[in-house]
Amino acid sequence: MCNKLKTKSIIILLSPFVAASLALFLGAYGMTPVEIIKILFNAFSGIDTPEATIILEIRLPRIILAGLVGMALATSGGTLQAVLRNPLVDPFILGISAGAAFGCALAISCMPWISLQLIAFVFGGTAVILACGIAHAGGEMSRLSLVLSGIVISALFTALLSMIKFLVDPMKLQSIVYWLMGSFALADWSQIRSSGIGILLGCLPIFLLRWRLNIMSMGAEEARSLGVNVSRKRIIFIACATLAVTSAVSVSGLIGWVGLMVPHLVRMLVGPDHRRLIPLTMAGGAAFMICADTIARNLGSAEIPVGVITALAGAPFFIYLLKRGGKESWGR
Repeated sequence: MCNKLKTKSIIILLSPFVAASLALFLGAYGMTPVEIIKILFNAFSGIDTPEATIILEIRLPRIILAGLVGMALATSGGTLQAVLRNPLVDPFILGISAGAAFGCALAISCMPWISLQLIAFVFGGTAVILACGIAHAGGEMSRLSLVLSGIVISALFTALLSMIKFLVDPMKLQSIVYWLMGSFALADWSQIRSSGIGILLGCLPIFLLRWRLNIMSMGAEEARSLGVNVSRKRIIFIACATLAVTSAVSVSGLIGWVGLMVPHLVRMLVGPDHRRLIPLTMAGGAAFMICADTIARNLGSAEIPVGVITALAGAPFFIYLLKRGGKESWGR
């Protein structure tokens, strides 16, 4: 049993590198594996050819950015599922993605001088603060009150986003609508630098404190009996998840279902221990997003928004979870 678990863990950890390697060889511009390997080995020699530009300035940044975004969304989903002890929670449920999307749409429509990463974090954080504030209004913040508050705040920011789409210039509306579908078409090294910092700053504390998620997933009373400040730890984990998600949304647009699907799939394979689950969810999220983006850019003559691909995979998976009746193990 132990050997089988180790094998599964190794396969998941290696999956992003396998997916990235395959993605490099797939694209509209055909190149042989030998050509691509030569370009990668001579990446710092200053070779200026169309093939080198395609690999080093288009495909490689896109693959890395997709991996970072997938890691952020999956890690945040797994964290929120543990903190709220709800198997159907993802970054959308607390209004994080809706708030970040509204902020980015506002910047695209009338404030193009503002950094998308900054405004996404401001409005995503505002959404979480509002959700937590409403949940606290009736006394101690419970899982149910927090989820319901998140749904209300998400609906509010979705309505504000619809208002922007109604009022904005038609040319900018096209950009906003395409961005909301989720895409890595504009990926470059500057986006990796700007969003990667926020994603890593959000995911690193979750990774370092992942053993605390085992305690929190047991329930508030059990966690308090073990000396854990539940409210403080809940705020830390939600804040880190917010930073990671908003940094991802600012460069990729809205990409749903990753935070729901990947943690569940990994949990089915390796169990509920978050010491193992969180690192493997990071790797699984990166691999899943790279594969989804590779399908999106190779499926037809025109590129399909990657959010469409994840939605097509996510809807049947959600139905599967409902049929299972949420039969998940949350404690150790």
